[in-house]
Amino acid sequence: MSGTEILKATALQQAQLIRDGKISSEELVRLSLERIHRLNPILNAFVSVFDRAIETARRKDRERISARGALPIFHGVPIGIKDLNIVRWTATRFGSKVIPPVPLPFDDYTVAPLRRAGFVILGKLATSEFGTMPVTEPAIHPPTKNPWSLEHSAGGSSGGSAAAVASCMLPVAQGSDGAGSIRIPAAFCNLYGLKPARGRVRNQFGLPDRRLLYTSGPITGSVDDAAAMLDVMAGLVHGKPHWAPPPERLFSEPGHAGVKRLKIQFVTRTALGPTHPDILKGFVRSLSTLSGLGHDVEEGCLPDGSLEEFLPLWQHQVAQLPLLRWGRTQPVTCWLGTAGRVLRSQDVATLFDTLKARFEPAFSTADIWVMPTVALPAPRIGAFRNLPAAEAFAGAARLAAFTVLMNLVGLPAASIPMGFTRQGLPMGLQLVGKAFAEADILALSRQLEQAMPWRHHSPPI
Repeated sequence: MSGTEILKATALQQAQLIRDGKISSEELVRLSLERIHRLNPILNAFVSVFDRAIETARRKDRERISARGALPIFHGVPIGIKDLNIVRWTATRFGSKVIPPVPLPFDDYTVAPLRRAGFVILGKLATSEFGTMPVTEPAIHPPTKNPWSLEHSAGGSSGGSAAAVASCMLPVAQGSDGAGSIRIPAAFCNLYGLKPARGRVRNQFGLPDRRLLYTSGPITGSVDDAAAMLDVMAGLVHGKPHWAPPPERLFSEPGHAGVKRLKIQFVTRTALGPTHPDILKGFVRSLSTLSGLGHDVEEGCLPDGSLEEFLPLWQHQVAQLPLLRWGRTQPVTCWLGTAGRVLRSQDVATLFDTLKARFEPAFSTADIWVMPTVALPAPRIGAFRNLPAAEAFAGAARLAAFTVLMNLVGLPAASIPMGFTRQGLPMGLQLVGKAFAEADILALSRQLEQAMPWRHHSPPI
């Protein structure tokens, strides 16, 4: 295989090549680093790159030679970590100038199991400041660009993760999602992004997460890579499962009986604005594919919700950041945090429970709900830059109109590639499962991966 073919392989395929001795981890890491050093000045996906990863890869190669038992599933494979997560002896800036570049001597609860799974961490990936926006344009570095069109955003807040995987700098990356921050970049970059159910993956800081909006998950080029990463991140291998009920089998083990006939309901509109015509056309094609696969597909109805109703939840979450100098943050972050600091925790908890009770029952009427991941194509770089903070946030919120509900109710959801607009910008189809039903989402995703393949498409970069 050529170097290009190796970099385009899935993470599981790369791991197999290493186990079979067809390539060393050091060779693979060097290939990835060469591509990062060439493309990152254009895309701004990485905020830091660990050249010391070469020594880590050499150690993986020695371990492979001396191993007497099975190696970890991703032994020797490169990965990147979002800069909202702590990697030991590495500065974590959270996309903000406010945070000093002080290395910490530990991995957080998301990074530790990924390291145990055998991954070689190549660097930290760009995020919007503290993950507050669905585009990755922090003041700390130039904006993260979309490999499919350098004039457009890669999305956010896991924009660096998506840009790195879409451009084959990495086979997979870790992301996090508080209102769509895995699924939105995945949709914009023609990738698969999975937000696990609340309780499936332990919070990175060990916080109680019964009411947290955000969780970590994988951004990948294939469904099987995402399933295997979920096994790792959920502690089903190399760790201890979180409080969600464990699945009947590993997520990476497809059911032997195949995908059952599903009752699928769909929606195409939100209260925050219309859906782009190209995305509607792509969505109708996807519905036809689902029907052709033998599933029962019918239109459903979800309750409407306004931005104003959800806003206090987001403001309160941002206000929990341990910052003293809010005036040094970007305007949207400052606006959110300032408003959130005057909210009472009990009032926010009551609002959370009220909204969850209103929306959660609607999702029980189907096995799977489908909708566009994002109602609009990727915005141009700087689309929200010069607007007043409240107006910028309201405009950006339209990108999360279809995704934020799943963070509220805690249901698992994934974005799967759905084709391209007439401009050539990727579109995403969102699949939403019942509580803790990631296995159903992954099974249907595997079906769609065969019926609507996307890996043969490569971005111009």
